[in-house]
Amino acid sequence: MRNLRLLRNGGCRPAATPGTPRCFCLGAESGTVLVGSQHGLLELGSARDAVTREVDLTVEGFMPEDGSGCIVGIEDLPEQECACVATAAGDILLCNLSTKQVECVGSVDSGLSTMSWSPDQELVLLVTGQQTLIMMTRDFEPITEKQIHQEEFGEGKLVALGWGKKETQFHGSEGKQAAHRKQTEVSLASAWDDGRPRVTWRGDGQFVAVSAVCPETGARKVRVWNRELVLQSTSEPVSGLEQALSWKPSGNLIASTQEKPNRHDVVFLEKNGLLHGEFTLPFQKGQVKVNELLWNADSTILAIWLEDLKVDSSNPNSYVQLWTTGNYHWYLKQSLHFGNLEENRLVSLLWDRENLYRLHVLCQGWHYLFYDWHWTIDHGIGENSQHVANVAVIDGDKVLVTAFQHAVVPPPMCTYELQLQQAVNQVAFHTDPRHSGDMAVLDADNKISVYRCGQSTMSDPTVRFGAVGGNGFKAAVETPYLDKTYRLSVPVDGEVISLCCSPATRTVALQLADRQILKYFWEASTPILEPWRTSSGSSVQFPCPCMQTCITRISGEEVILGLTDRCRFIVNDTEVASNITSFATYNEFLLVTTNSHTCQCFCLKNISLKALQAGLSSAAAPNNKTLRKVERGSRIITVVPQDTKVVLQMPRGNLETVHHRALVLAQIQTWLDRLMFREAFQSMRKLRINLNLLYDHNPKVFLENAENFIRQIDSVNYINLFFTELKEEDFTKTMYPSLNGSSKAQPHQHPDQKKVNIICDVMRVAMENIDPQKYCLSILTAHIKKSPPELEIALQKVHDLRENITPDIKAVSAEEALKYLLFLVDVNELYDCSLGTYDFDLVVMVAEKSQKDPKEYLPFLNTLRKMETNYQRYTIDRHLKRYTKALGHLSKCGPEHFSEFLNLVKDQNQYCEALKLYPPSTQEYKDISDAYGEYLVQKQLYEEAALIFARAGIFAKALDAFQDSGSWQQALCMATRLGYTKDKLSSLARSMAGKLVEQRKHTEAAILLEQYTEDYEEALLLLLEGALWEEALRLIHKYGRLDILETNFRPAILEAQKSQLIFLDSQKAVFLRHKSRLQVVRELKEKACESLQDYEMPNCPELDLFSETSSVVTASDMNSKYSHSNSRISARSSKNRRKAERKRYSLKEGSPFEDIALLEVLGESIRAVETVKGDIRILLKQLVLFGYNEQAGALQQVLEEILQLMETSIPEIWTPDLQQSSVNPVLGPNSTANSIMAAYQQKRMMTPIVQDPELLIPPKLNKNLQWKLHLLQ
Repeated sequence: MRNLRLLRNGGCRPAATPGTPRCFCLGAESGTVLVGSQHGLLELGSARDAVTREVDLTVEGFMPEDGSGCIVGIEDLPEQECACVATAAGDILLCNLSTKQVECVGSVDSGLSTMSWSPDQELVLLVTGQQTLIMMTRDFEPITEKQIHQEEFGEGKLVALGWGKKETQFHGSEGKQAAHRKQTEVSLASAWDDGRPRVTWRGDGQFVAVSAVCPETGARKVRVWNRELVLQSTSEPVSGLEQALSWKPSGNLIASTQEKPNRHDVVFLEKNGLLHGEFTLPFQKGQVKVNELLWNADSTILAIWLEDLKVDSSNPNSYVQLWTTGNYHWYLKQSLHFGNLEENRLVSLLWDRENLYRLHVLCQGWHYLFYDWHWTIDHGIGENSQHVANVAVIDGDKVLVTAFQHAVVPPPMCTYELQLQQAVNQVAFHTDPRHSGDMAVLDADNKISVYRCGQSTMSDPTVRFGAVGGNGFKAAVETPYLDKTYRLSVPVDGEVISLCCSPATRTVALQLADRQILKYFWEASTPILEPWRTSSGSSVQFPCPCMQTCITRISGEEVILGLTDRCRFIVNDTEVASNITSFATYNEFLLVTTNSHTCQCFCLKNISLKALQAGLSSAAAPNNKTLRKVERGSRIITVVPQDTKVVLQMPRGNLETVHHRALVLAQIQTWLDRLMFREAFQSMRKLRINLNLLYDHNPKVFLENAENFIRQIDSVNYINLFFTELKEEDFTKTMYPSLNGSSKAQPHQHPDQKKVNIICDVMRVAMENIDPQKYCLSILTAHIKKSPPELEIALQKVHDLRENITPDIKAVSAEEALKYLLFLVDVNELYDCSLGTYDFDLVVMVAEKSQKDPKEYLPFLNTLRKMETNYQRYTIDRHLKRYTKALGHLSKCGPEHFSEFLNLVKDQNQYCEALKLYPPSTQEYKDISDAYGEYLVQKQLYEEAALIFARAGIFAKALDAFQDSGSWQQALCMATRLGYTKDKLSSLARSMAGKLVEQRKHTEAAILLEQYTEDYEEALLLLLEGALWEEALRLIHKYGRLDILETNFRPAILEAQKSQLIFLDSQKAVFLRHKSRLQVVRELKEKACESLQDYEMPNCPELDLFSETSSVVTASDMNSKYSHSNSRISARSSKNRRKAERKRYSLKEGSPFEDIALLEVLGESIRAVETVKGDIRILLKQLVLFGYNEQAGALQQVLEEILQLMETSIPEIWTPDLQQSSVNPVLGPNSTANSIMAAYQQKRMMTPIVQDPELLIPPKLNKNLQWKLHLLQ
């Protein structure tokens, strides 16, 4: 759907040049052409009126001076720095334009009619006057010579397999009479045919086609030869085949022309000589003759040079037409009329080899012209208008308009077409958004026809419907009408190569030939052209000319976008990408297609130029919302406004419509902000956007407009669909995070309520207010969708429908509602729920709709009907495993069912619920408590069981439970409630004291013995055993037994002093031994680390192979027979796991983690000494009290020494590096290769990797505890 638009044109007309031009070719230097005349060779430069160099061939006698000579071919040979010229007399000349030397490299006596060089200039083909072909090398060494007219077909002749005669074969739609039809004779060549052979090379230079008039038939034939001049094929007899010949550079077709009985066609031949397609020229038979056909270098444009035939006395008119194809239809895109003046009559035309869309034309009056074309898509300009999605396609004297707003009509069809008097060259749409459907059409006669929309009730005969009209179908498309026709008399300035405008800001941007950008405000009081400037004030100049330009805004700044024919995408004067094939802007969005076959969409509202450049250059993730894959070679045609359609055209010409996710979300957001719920819902449903977005976009607004939402949707099925898609998550944060910043999501007013429940409740209330009968099924869905589902309420509503027989025809029947419920809920679940309502009519109604066998449920229901109400409901609840409700109903059935009640409580452990159903004073409450207590005893929850027993008055069991739990105070209370005698109470106390001693609770055991057995001596011995010196002294003095001080107390404190000394000495020795060993281990590891570093660093600069199980190899690691990962230890059981934990760090010398084991043991020693400080303080006071100052001083000194030793050793053992590595481990989830390398170079890698980082933290000493006695210092 692209048109060809003239980018620029130019040329020159040298003054006072003798003779007339005959042919020309492109010069090696850019912008120069070589022209051959009757007298010699001229080089025309790019400057106006410039003949840069000239060679006169009449001086050397190669051409006659009377002007009768003719040059039949020119080729510029840059490697030989000369031009090759072939004359009709048969001379082949090499002309050096710089030195003006002419060399004759060969001559043909019979003369030459054509000289044609291969595209790679390795071969040259000469056609002689004797109808022979001579193939020569670039050095003019002949390869071979052949006659043009050959009798055989060639090497590519098809092989007949002998499948019967022509008469017996199938003839398709022509019928059997085709078998008897005589083959028509081939007509002679046209009367105007000059009879000269035509030569054309394939694009790769492997084959050459020659068209010549056959002397036998007088008709033209096309023969294909290879580079060795071996005939490959001969064309089938084609009646009326004409002289024009051009091989498509891509290689698949050879173009020529054919005059048929009723029309003039351009026909295409395959390499095997068979016809393959054609299109008809827009002229009557015998009206024009086709002089030449020329393909451009990329095979997209076919240029046709035509001249009028029916001319009386004046010179014939000359035309050049440019044709393109798409979707198997040929479009006439440009028609150049050169008039009938002799000086404007065409001599030759050529396509440029480097600039694909530049056409060179040479006229007889020495007027050289060039035209630069570029592709463009002509579509409506503006925003939010019904005409803005119109796309116009030029097709000869028609303009095909497709209104994508209404329907995507594939080309070559259209919505409607405009019929003009002449061929159309350009189309433009009105820049005012209010009149964006208005069009201006420029035709080949330089007339402008203006078509306007919406202001005329009369139908225009030049406008007719295309694919959307006819067959009684009334199209809802507004068609334009022809308003006025203007004629241009002022030529357009060739320096402006493109312009674009912005309807929003009324700005026009003009691109000049020097790539400078000018700005023009079309509504300014005085028209002023000024340079386009960026926000920094610098003027904008494109790096290279752009074929497509557009004005838009990026982050609020107005910028100009440009796209070159080399896929370079430019913003102002900055190239942001080099792989863009097409682009379009829509509102604040930019859409581009890339060479990697993707379509990307960017929101320009809050994006910087650098971010845009990064987004275009980086390979975005496949699931990125801004990117989607498209078919290879797709290009953007237009974006339909107020919609989400992006129309793409494929290379073949067919159209595809995609809905880009970013555009879809933006449009849905706009609709929701405007409360256009119906449009948003339909788009989301069609394009598979999650419907949760309707609520998540703005929860407050949605809830406030729930009734509006329901009225707009107005479809029970759609509302049900909305309910079924609801989920608790916020989709603006999960599935569509791009909307999170722009959505107006607010926290729920009731954060304890769930999102789905809130929506269901609000929507249900709204539907009940509007029409509860119409939205009955949706109301049921709202109940079912809640969490937990309100099945009973839904069933009750169905039951009410059955009871209330309404005359309303539109009302939903109970059967329909029930069938719908069964669609939403499992039938067994619904049956159980109906059974739980205790309504047997409802149960039968559900059961009838299910697949259940009546023999299964009817006897069960009949049995239930015969029961007493409470027992009936108990049976139902027990069947449904609703045990709490079952207990409630069973408790109302009387004492005769209490045993069944108690069994159910025991079976289901429903003790707490059961206790709530009876008063504490009843026997049933006591029986339940007894069972509950026994249950807790089995669970070894003795204290809780004792409390239950005691509360129910079961004191004997409470006493045993309190004893088992160790609550001796409560046990004595229970003994008192049971009326124990003094002896029995004493025996109980002695028994409990023995258990307390086993638990190292000497104080509590001593209290029992003293107060309840009155055996204070035994209590004293227990206190001394537990080292409770002060409590023992209290009892000794209370009962006046000072003799015990000598017999028991003094020996006990002396024994305690000795044991503490032994403990401290052993801890000190162990501490010193492990400390010294730790120092040795660390030295060994440091040496191993240094040696490893020296060995690896020169050869292994990238040390990135670190993992948790591969710490730096040390000397101890090398000698160890243990594996780092404990792979031999299985973790099949907790016993094995505990065993593995104990073996994790071994103190054995040479083990991998010996240093960690030493740290663990040293920490334990420090904590053990720290623990005994309090006990030693109390012991010191007793030793001093009884005069053992020497022993006390010795104990205090030993403890002080070991504490000082440990305090000074802690910084040496737990070094600052070790503590730092525990906070910031070298290896871990936050580590990088650089951080690991830095740690390695700093020798931190000798710090082992441990699974218990707390071992690397030093134990803390409590200095606040005052344990020393100053009198001992």
